[in-house]
Amino acid sequence: MSNKVSRRHALITGAVLAAGMMGRRAEAQSLGSLDALTRLPPDATLPTIQFFTPENQTLTLAHYRGKGVVLNLWATWCGPCVAELPTLDRLAGILAHEDIVVLPVSSDAGGAAPVRSFYDSHGINSLPVLLDPGGAILQSWHVPGIPLTVIFDRNGHPRAKLLGATDWSTPQAVAAVKSLVGPDLMTGPTVKI
Repeated sequence: MSNKVSRRHALITGAVLAAGMMGRRAEAQSLGSLDALTRLPPDATLPTIQFFTPENQTLTLAHYRGKGVVLNLWATWCGPCVAELPTLDRLAGILAHEDIVVLPVSSDAGGAAPVRSFYDSHGINSLPVLLDPGGAILQSWHVPGIPLTVIFDRNGHPRAKLLGATDWSTPQAVAAVKSLVGPDLMTGPTVKI
């Protein structure tokens, strides 16, 4: 009897380990290439949007004028979003002193609770909880799917977008974001004399 229990325990343990490894491999595969980043024309515009804090404070991109913005539309039930969000958290940490903000706006219908739970279980600590529970942004911008990331320069103009997930914490992605948002408006580019 004890041999059957040991064999069963070994099989279950092996299955759990294999499932975990497959899950990690699936997450890595769901992160696409930065090559999918599409530059937008200089005169590109997008409809004005609103999103909310958990305290129901209304925010717009105008609140971030003068800063570079990486806006990510996502949801906790979206597999590629789940794989991508930790990389956006790392990006936010990398850019914390660059006057560039990362704004993940969740379209989860459950409000802040599932987002906070997701943040807690995935160690997300550099990103704010922002909400679009009715999916108004997705509708207004005619978004075909998520995740969608749009990069805005310091004047609030959309400069690039990426539909799908990528690793935003790579040196190439960090350099692309910095280039797209432009120099800090207060200090301008660094010039050696």
